[in-house]
Amino acid sequence: MKNIIDVSQLELTDKVVAIKRVTKTVKGGRNMRFTALVVVGDGNGHVGAGLGKAVEIPEAIRKGKEDAMKHIVSIALDENKSITHDFIGKYGSANVLLKKAPEGTGIIAGGPARIVCELAGIKNIRTKSLGSNNKQNVVLATITGLSELKTPEEVARRRGKSVEEIMA
Repeated sequence: MKNIIDVSQLELTDKVVAIKRVTKTVKGGRNMRFTALVVVGDGNGHVGAGLGKAVEIPEAIRKGKEDAMKHIVSIALDENKSITHDFIGKYGSANVLLKKAPEGTGIIAGGPARIVCELAGIKNIRTKSLGSNNKQNVVLATITGLSELKTPEEVARRRGKSVEEIMA
């Protein structure tokens, strides 16, 4: 079940995580192309990532941004702009440990995971990239982990208990 978010009402900012030059060997030589990994977010609990491929870098970035807008997810944040609970996001062989942090901690994260957290609007979090350090997989593992977080209200409603019983 995917959360469908109306992108037109979000003020999105985008950041390019990685640009790679890829080649395809053909009869006459090599074809050069570029792939751009782009992350978009509104700084208020919405973030997405996309991959664009083109012959020129600006076109690849534009395509990546469009793809990222199609894959935006909502993230559950708590009162001090951190995540609601610890979680491990998994994508491929990349695992990203996401840990809740108190006010004033800041974003303690490596490159790709840091960009995702900043654009999602998270102010306090600790992360650790485990397994693969492929930028694309780390970004997608971080987004997967963040999208699977649940609020205490959701958990209480599912279990048929009050929030106080869950938090105790």
